[in-house]
Amino acid sequence: MEMDATVLADALTRLKRAHGQLGGVIGMVENGEDCEQVLIQLAAVSKALDRAGFKIISTGLEQCQVARERGEKPPITPERLEKLFLSLS
Repeated sequence: MEMDATVLADALTRLKRAHGQLGGVIGMVENGEDCEQVLIQLAAVSKALDRAGFKIISTGLEQCQVARERGEKPPITPERLEKLFLSLS
């Protein structure tokens, strides 16, 4: 399934935010900052990545539905999409 960056703008924003947060976490570890604060920030990065993944899956579901409504073959099978969804958990 090909991804359209304009359709996935929200996911891309989340990924960029996670990228910045991860850089911050790396800096915190390198500077020996408080373990609790590092873990809080790491959890935020993880959540941002999860949300981006779920947005991408959601977009895939929408694309499949639109294709079915047009009488076209969906770009990805429901089984493959389910497997990708479960890989996020």
